[in-house]
Amino acid sequence: MNILLVGAGLSGAVIGRQLAEAGHDCRIIDSRPHIGGNCHTQRDPETGVMLHLYGPHIFHTDDEGVWAYVNRHADFVPFQNRVKTTSQGAVYSLPVNLHTINQFFGTTLRPDEARAFIESKADNSIADPETFEEQALRFVGPELYEAFFKGYTEKQWGCSPRELPASILKRLPVRFNYDDNYFFHRFQGMPRDGYTAMIEDILDHPRITVELETSYDPAMADDADHVFWSGPLDGFFGYSLGRLGYRTLDFERFTYQGDYQGCAVMNYGDRDVPWTRITEHKHFSPWESHEGSPCYREYSREAGPKDIPYYPIRLVEEKSLLTQYIDLARSQEKVTFVGRLGTYRYLDMDVTIREALDTAGVFLGAEKAGTAVPAFVNSPQ
Repeated sequence: MNILLVGAGLSGAVIGRQLAEAGHDCRIIDSRPHIGGNCHTQRDPETGVMLHLYGPHIFHTDDEGVWAYVNRHADFVPFQNRVKTTSQGAVYSLPVNLHTINQFFGTTLRPDEARAFIESKADNSIADPETFEEQALRFVGPELYEAFFKGYTEKQWGCSPRELPASILKRLPVRFNYDDNYFFHRFQGMPRDGYTAMIEDILDHPRITVELETSYDPAMADDADHVFWSGPLDGFFGYSLGRLGYRTLDFERFTYQGDYQGCAVMNYGDRDVPWTRITEHKHFSPWESHEGSPCYREYSREAGPKDIPYYPIRLVEEKSLLTQYIDLARSQEKVTFVGRLGTYRYLDMDVTIREALDTAGVFLGAEKAGTAVPAFVNSPQ
């Protein structure tokens, strides 16, 4: 069969490779001048540092199959993301852990003591938190909320934490030990030569062709037996019902000679600091040595029509519009919507790869059974 995959990021690459290995001809197009989507990495011509051009990506997973898959296509080096935050004139470790608690409150609490102490700070009158703010006040209390979550969240999402669902904060753990590893998964690492090299290896198959700086034209589908769409869900329909909301990021680069901040990621929790964080990219490759150090201040704002979409907003208005687009997508034939943009969800890299592998499996199973491939293997809702 002739398969058209729109988008040369992780979703398109992994699905394309699986189908190519099964004997299908896969044409992958991307409007950007490079593969990899927002995972794209490249060497900085000024300093030689490996840059994560669209913000840092750290690979972490508990999925053994996905870990084995990426290690077939790249040499992964162990890497743990140890995030710091500047708040109220001091530097602390994130996620909030026993060191953070003791430093912030000027105490020397043991784990059980710290657990009881934080519980005493919590607002136990909030039985079922519905908003981000209620979730924070219920589980960490007002002081930690104000210092580490409120200002950062207002900058990241452009609205009050009272307007955000509690589910956003459930991804941020509080630890009652001294573990400052930002992630908790068994497998964590970085591809030694960057993500773009890994995706190049995935795409290296005689049945795969890649065309960059090529925008999708609906007429392309006429020559394809099936289309996998990893672009924006609303974009497939020409935004005919309106645009789904996203946050985007602006990056302000500066170069430092030496070590600027001593860590890869420094958050800024105070509301009066306009950026959300500074990333120092040579720390994402600690096995390398570079004197020059490219750093990026990161600013979050609402995405406009010409901006790169990063984080789906998914508040009430967007969810209502999303339902309409889902119904429209399910009325299509021979099109499957995949990935972060195609399903309007925030996805980590490991989940993106797992879903791509599963989607390819569903397609091959449907082909064998002579049944239709669904518009969504993974529901956006």
